[in-house]
Amino acid sequence: MRKNFRIALAGNPNCAKTSIFNQLTGTRQHTGNYPGVTVESKRGIFTLGERTIELIDLPGVYSLSSSSPEEAIAFEELITPGIDLIINVIDSSLPRRSFYLTTQLAELHIPMLLAFNMSDEADKKGLSFKISELEKYFGARIVRTMGTRESGISELRRVLAEELEHLEEHDTPMLNYGDDVNDAIAVLAQAIEERKIARLAHIPTRFFAIKLLEGDASVGKIAELQGLEELVSEQIRHLNARHAINPETFMADCRYALISGACRSTVLVSHERRREISERIDSVMTNKYVALPLFLLIMYLTFWFTFTCAAPMMVGIDSAFVALSNAIQAVWPQGRWQFAEALLVDGVIGGVGGVLSFLPNILMLFLAIAFLEDSGYMARAAFVMDGLMRRFGLHGKSFIPLVLGFGCTVPAVLATRSIESVKDRTTTIMVLPFMSCGARLPIYSLFIPAFFLPQHQTFTLWSIYIIGVLVAMLAARMMKKTLFKGDGEVYLLELPPYRMPTVKSMLIHVWERTKMYLSKAGTVILLASVILFLANTFPRKQSFARDYAAEKAVLQQQGDLDEQVRQTGLRQLELEQQAEAMAYTVTGRVGQILAPLFRPIGFDWKVSTSLIGAAAAKELFVSQLGILYAVEDTSEESLPLRQHLQRNYTPLQAFCIMLFCLLTMPCVATFAVVRRELNSWSMAIAQSVGMFLVAYILTFIVYQTGMLLKIGQTLPPL
Repeated sequence: MRKNFRIALAGNPNCAKTSIFNQLTGTRQHTGNYPGVTVESKRGIFTLGERTIELIDLPGVYSLSSSSPEEAIAFEELITPGIDLIINVIDSSLPRRSFYLTTQLAELHIPMLLAFNMSDEADKKGLSFKISELEKYFGARIVRTMGTRESGISELRRVLAEELEHLEEHDTPMLNYGDDVNDAIAVLAQAIEERKIARLAHIPTRFFAIKLLEGDASVGKIAELQGLEELVSEQIRHLNARHAINPETFMADCRYALISGACRSTVLVSHERRREISERIDSVMTNKYVALPLFLLIMYLTFWFTFTCAAPMMVGIDSAFVALSNAIQAVWPQGRWQFAEALLVDGVIGGVGGVLSFLPNILMLFLAIAFLEDSGYMARAAFVMDGLMRRFGLHGKSFIPLVLGFGCTVPAVLATRSIESVKDRTTTIMVLPFMSCGARLPIYSLFIPAFFLPQHQTFTLWSIYIIGVLVAMLAARMMKKTLFKGDGEVYLLELPPYRMPTVKSMLIHVWERTKMYLSKAGTVILLASVILFLANTFPRKQSFARDYAAEKAVLQQQGDLDEQVRQTGLRQLELEQQAEAMAYTVTGRVGQILAPLFRPIGFDWKVSTSLIGAAAAKELFVSQLGILYAVEDTSEESLPLRQHLQRNYTPLQAFCIMLFCLLTMPCVATFAVVRRELNSWSMAIAQSVGMFLVAYILTFIVYQTGMLLKIGQTLPPL
């Protein structure tokens, strides 16, 4: 008995195919209620008894016509030797549309199993099926499932095990295209047969003949099929001249005729379809007058939710790190291994701990985005923004990667693979880092509560995100007018039905995205925090301009001095000594070199050097400030750090710091993925340099204008 099998999972976008993949394999591939979630094939392993199954989750496609990157990827995977069976996931609420892909998959003559997914949606529409008759039409067994709720998965596993026992007995009905087209197919199939292509021997030559007649680009690129162009053209001319047949449209009509006939007798509607709830909601959500204001309101509420719900959790995490630092200092041997103590408390806890203090903000933002994705609103937002985005050289299909950029730019760049146009995809990638990612949120969460009144905090955060969107749109407009000229491609955007997201699905989304944040905290940020601590410590200054020890002794000996005043004076002397020592270190020297560059935009050397660390990961800006000010607690509730910020900066400077961090060059991870996706070092470097210049120029304008008009010069009573 065979022990190892390879199975492909194929289906339309939005049929919850990846949910079935996750249920079968136990993995956590990202799912979403909008097109383009799976832009490359994913692999997972599961077992059926003694069998080991490799399951390949193909991109969601409507056909195998290779007119999009997803279709080309699916085609290549399906013709690769070794696929033992195809699980074709059907959206049973839209069977006619789903069956078109089924007819093409059947022509591969690979054993197939149909998973009638989203059965609950079909039931709501009053749809029922004559399963046994449908099985005869497509030569494949059918199992009803609800992938998002695990219903039918055990039955799917049982039927799958039975099918793997009898793969050799499989027989798929051959679609008849009529004598004229069949003759042309036979001529091409014979020519392909004569070439004896070993690596494609498992696929009927008839399949490739059909694809050649349809003008499929992927088949035309197969090296072993080169040289058949004249024969293909001859057959197409013959069909056009003798029978007035365009093979591509004629064969599509034949498939639709088969589907129509199958559905007429096997798909039953128990009641007249009334207007769907989704359509009623869309009459408001996509209304040309109210859709855009509603979208802006939803984004505003998202940021309000992020700030409001995260605050209580941040207090708990903040207290935990303060307690940890105090505990370490309490048990540490007095006067021994002081450098190690400082490294642990100020470097590791002050760096990594400070970043993790903002984890609740990240969680709440990802949770809100997951809800918008799974509910189906994200696709509506893309539709609503399409008209506006076209004015800036983009289109609605770019919108989903841009919104995903609010979470993390790296997966957002990968999501652009669903954009067919090379120019549109390149433009989208180039402006994506202007979208404020989750790693920048700790910076805003640190400065906004310190410098802005509570009633203004949500609006300030919202305005930062909107500025990023506007700059991205203007940059896209300029690029489409200069570097990437040409009209944008027209595309169809599917609006899936609204669905109530499941708690499990949203938690999976949040965990997968948060895991990346935690991983960075434990690797990149930990390493960078240690390096920054060392740069902030060495070389040590041995002699100071003032005798701080003598001045401290004088304060200690003044017996008539109020104790609180004494402690304040001692603390001030300590800070001044630290500042002089810091100026002597590597960090201080670099900061002094950079100070003239950043002084015109209101930054001191501490902010300038913190920006260097932020080049590796944006979160490091916060941890570096915490290390520079030698405070272990760097969360937004941290009074020591907040007091340091309020003492050293104005609200105008705080806003300029956030603005610069929003617009400046992306992190190292984003730089790497942009270089890989565009296959160009020059484009990745140009993006980073361009973003730095944009950030500097706009921040310069804002800061100098604010100084001229005396805006944001004083701290409001908080």
